[in-house]
Amino acid sequence: MSESVRIYINGKPIDVEASVTALEAVASWDETQATAIRGGERMITDSRGILIGNDAPVHNGAIFRIVRDRQSAGDDPDFDSL
Repeated sequence: MSESVRIYINGKPIDVEASVTALEAVASWDETQATAIRGGERMITDSRGILIGNDAPVHNGAIFRIVRDRQSAGDDPDFDSL
């Protein structure tokens, strides 16, 4: 039996094996979100909003957030197309 760790994804606690990657943890939490990450529509950040690599190892207490990959110009209220 593998050791498990408690992590948080979008504020929800989840227990995963200590050997999984960030993307594998997301997939065990919500496969739809994992598919969106693989497809480039979403990305994984830490609690500060810093990008986390999909292959980053998890650790006990890790906080991951799933966010849109990029804002398009039309979504940005400060965008000035001149």
